[in-house]
Amino acid sequence: MKESGMALIRRAIAANHGYGIYADPFSLFRSSFHSFGEKDMPFSPNPRIDLSCIKEADVFEFTKLLQFVFKMKQYSVALQLFDEMRQWGAPVNEYTMSILINCCSLLKRVDLGFAIFGCFFKQGYEANVATFTTLLKGLFLVDEVAEAEKLFKKILTLKLCEPNDVMILTVIDGFCKSGHVLTAHNLLLAFEETIYKPNAKAYTTVIDGLCDFGRWKEVKDLLKRMVNHKIPLDVVTFSILVDALCKEGSIEEAEDVLKTMKQHNICPNIITYTALIDGYCLQGKMNKARRVFDSIVGKGLKPSVVTYGTLINGYCKKGEVDEALRLFLEVSSKGLEPTTVTYSAMIHGLLNKGRIGDGWKLFYDMEARRVRPNLVTYNILLDSLCRNRQIAEAFSFLRTMEDKGVTPNIITYGILISGLCKDGKLDDARNILNELPSKGLQPNDYTYNIVIGSLCREGLVEEAKGLLIVMERSGCVPDSVTYNHIIQGLLKRNEIYKAMPFLEDMSEKGFFADAATSSMLINHLQGSEKNDILQEMIKKVVPKI
Repeated sequence: MKESGMALIRRAIAANHGYGIYADPFSLFRSSFHSFGEKDMPFSPNPRIDLSCIKEADVFEFTKLLQFVFKMKQYSVALQLFDEMRQWGAPVNEYTMSILINCCSLLKRVDLGFAIFGCFFKQGYEANVATFTTLLKGLFLVDEVAEAEKLFKKILTLKLCEPNDVMILTVIDGFCKSGHVLTAHNLLLAFEETIYKPNAKAYTTVIDGLCDFGRWKEVKDLLKRMVNHKIPLDVVTFSILVDALCKEGSIEEAEDVLKTMKQHNICPNIITYTALIDGYCLQGKMNKARRVFDSIVGKGLKPSVVTYGTLINGYCKKGEVDEALRLFLEVSSKGLEPTTVTYSAMIHGLLNKGRIGDGWKLFYDMEARRVRPNLVTYNILLDSLCRNRQIAEAFSFLRTMEDKGVTPNIITYGILISGLCKDGKLDDARNILNELPSKGLQPNDYTYNIVIGSLCREGLVEEAKGLLIVMERSGCVPDSVTYNHIIQGLLKRNEIYKAMPFLEDMSEKGFFADAATSSMLINHLQGSEKNDILQEMIKKVVPKI
């Protein structure tokens, strides 16, 4: 007797429990892949039910059940459910295949997705545009950009299917998100010359990517093309432009975009105004940011929790914590729920203002309200502990954080290393730095610079130079801060000639001496015999006032 759909789902969840999305969801039936097409070999290890007794209508019912689980984002469960279905001998179709491949893609197991595709293909099922789109999406999700490009070209060249708007958008979005914005831009222009005309979403996606890279010339060109091709510019496109211009610091140009919107009878939405508020906050112009915020209600719009969070963050960075806190308390009274981002911004503001107790109180309130802290929240609190020389408490908090399933990143360890250095525990800091690769983390220039700077301040310049070599060999490029630390360490020991090669390197790489290094160089020049070489070097590396 057949089970109900919900009973199947419960069994699939029970079978799936324990291995999670990173385990192999095909462990139960991978061995059957190669024999999927053989009559005497089922897809799963259990005996196959005679398919002749299954009505054709059951394909729809089973697939609908699979789609239901997929929409719940229970991708591993959906795959387990499929195994259950195959044990029944349930019939499948092309739509079933697309759902399964989509599950594999979202689990970042595109290799298994292609395996399923191969099995269905051998059974005589034809892949449609949805199937190929899913495979392309899966390749982009695992950063296999070259393979995605190769597959897409094959689809077009061999005419495996007719590309639709979703496929074109998937490829363009994949290129943009992987940093290949110009490839996406060129592909968009190429499609303009074909029968597959890109839609407004495709243009907007490329414009968004170009804005992120500051390619304003190409952005303006695409906007003109949209107008020429009679593709309507909508509020989404304009909001992306406003946001990008505000982040670039071009707030006046962003205001001009708003005027253009009104001229075209396109009403800015809450996302547009939030971007403008953020632009003013980034420039510290809180009065103007507040005026825009207060004007929103008069325009028939309701500030979102993101709008509140943006303004709260702006006030916190300006040091106006009381005003930020007032706004924070207003969020709940407006029927909105503060998010992790809102809480983190407010906690950061309070801690930076020295209101340590209030910051931690808000953190405990956050947990009590079941708003889950993220890595950013924990790093903010950890930084506060380290800046206040509470190193033991910081390490205890790190363990708490890990116990709650939050994995520390390079920023977390950078905070700890900095705290240890400031507390005079240089050996402990170096031990953590050396252990990072074993944790799957690669030290960055900031992390190396913390330790190099501390070594130089302690007079251990030779050890600092040794760490510089390690830094370069690891593929981490020294920056201006690195050179300034080393040069200052050598000048403190009056080893000017040892400093000269580093000054030369600094000059060649286009770096400049900071205020402390510049002052030490000038003092050394004035307090010693005439040194033409040093004088020329100072002209190269000391910024002109």
